[in-house]
Amino acid sequence: MAVPARRVQRRVTLTEIAQVLGVAPSTVSRALSNPNRVSPAMYERITSKAQEMGYSSALLPPRDDRLARGTIALVLPNLTNPFNLDVTRGAQAQIRAASYLHLLVSTEESLTMEEHWLRELARTVDGIVVSSPRVDDEVLRSVAQITPTVLVNRETRGLPGVVIDTPEGLAQALQYLQSLGHARIAYVHGPHGSWTDHVRFTAIAAAADEHDVDLVEVGRYQPTLANGAAAADAVVLTRATACIFFNDVLAIGALDRFHRLGVTIPDDLSVVGCDDIFGSSFSSPPLTTVTSPGESAGRAAVDLLIGRFSTRDRSERIDRISAHLTVRASTGPARA
Repeated sequence: MAVPARRVQRRVTLTEIAQVLGVAPSTVSRALSNPNRVSPAMYERITSKAQEMGYSSALLPPRDDRLARGTIALVLPNLTNPFNLDVTRGAQAQIRAASYLHLLVSTEESLTMEEHWLRELARTVDGIVVSSPRVDDEVLRSVAQITPTVLVNRETRGLPGVVIDTPEGLAQALQYLQSLGHARIAYVHGPHGSWTDHVRFTAIAAAADEHDVDLVEVGRYQPTLANGAAAADAVVLTRATACIFFNDVLAIGALDRFHRLGVTIPDDLSVVGCDDIFGSSFSSPPLTTVTSPGESAGRAAVDLLIGRFSTRDRSERIDRISAHLTVRASTGPARA
């Protein structure tokens, strides 16, 4: 089977361009990923040679024979969490509207796979949106040096991104639970390496200190229904009267297990999730959660990325989207 011509063209490397021009590969990389760091004359020289050799980049002038303007990759930690599907839906709509091709990659919660795909995609596509990345900041910055990159739900120095303010929503949740008389509250952590889990717990801990609430930490769990059930057993042992879960997937997984354990929700235990995914409003009982607009975040991230193609902007812009607490039947007053 023939390899598409565009893929063949993209296999021209920065090193090959640098050798032809007699400059360092790092100079070529700066010109194609951060034009403000080279002179206008050098930028013109490098981009002209890159086009001549068949190298395509979102920052290069468009080619007349392209069927699409380029390719944007969306990298997600998994496809099992409905929140990630919301991000995908929003991102895909904006990518299609801008006449780009859309490449979807799931890293299956693997740091090794995530790093591998990011480094591969950096030299294959025109731009990358990474949602809730698990790899460290240096990996993300090295990828962004090669191709424009925007993050969702992660703040990394030197990189632009879109952040949903779920930490503030969860702080509101803790205050709400405290107002219902809950003085001992458990927090069920998300996966290792999750920046989102870190900032969510930090906000909850600060609110607990402010309102004199005894906050108990419970485990670290990959966000699956089965792990939510496992977390439920650990929560019961804490003797907390309320619990906040890292996300709705874990919380919904715990609800059925609580029922099997004879724990009545919310009479014996109040439960709060985060993200307001599809299904949280008709779980049993309907889940109190922080509503997190994933679709809006996906759209905003793609808009931010495409805007950088034309302006060659390399600022550390962070767009913030608000979140809010949605109260349903899984929370109630603490028992006397």
